[in-house]
Amino acid sequence: MESQFGLLSVWNQGDWVTRFVFALLLGMSLASWMVILLKALDIMRFKKLSARANSFWHSADFAEGLEKLGPEADNPFRQLALEGRDAVAHHRNTRAQLHDTLDISDWITRSLRNSIDASTARLQSGLAILASVGSTAPFVGLFGTVWGIYHALMGIGAAGQATIDKVAGPVGEALIMTALGLAVAIPAVLGYNALVRGNKGLLTQLNRFGHDLHAYFVTGARVTAGNDGNVVPMKKA
Repeated sequence: MESQFGLLSVWNQGDWVTRFVFALLLGMSLASWMVILLKALDIMRFKKLSARANSFWHSADFAEGLEKLGPEADNPFRQLALEGRDAVAHHRNTRAQLHDTLDISDWITRSLRNSIDASTARLQSGLAILASVGSTAPFVGLFGTVWGIYHALMGIGAAGQATIDKVAGPVGEALIMTALGLAVAIPAVLGYNALVRGNKGLLTQLNRFGHDLHAYFVTGARVTAGNDGNVVPMKKA
């Protein structure tokens, strides 16, 4: 026997506006969960790739270091190293009359920064969806509640009966829309905060790796801490 209350009752008894709001909240929930799962998998994968960055400096030459970083085309650490190598090659091939006005440190810094910015944009893609869902879903649910209460009161008024059993059911079902809005918004907000923290940690490691690459390409040696004595000096690319 079908229940007279619950989500199915809200769908069956609601008009096209109520059903549209219900479907919109469902779509927002699916979109936010899809972004959370996909971005969480990306962060886990990038963390594994970042673990290879330290082994890059324990290589005999640049080519071996690239192999240790991995062959993945979307590896931001590998892309950063290749961008720095290409920047050095471009600087070496600059015309003599322009060479004096082109500082290699500034050129490498700009090239590495462009690569980091591209990786940042890729890591942050999809977060706008979570931010939008987290900020708008409660209001969408509230709109559904207001419309549902209005629709319920109009039906009660047309029937000419205003007893508590006639009012509590439709109004309670309308309030379900507010609960749905919160159920959609809360995971989106929590997922957004968790992904931002994960991205911040990855970008910190990426910027540190870029700083070491800049020092390597400019001076021929990585900037290391005093206790990091096992790093093998790499040959120039």
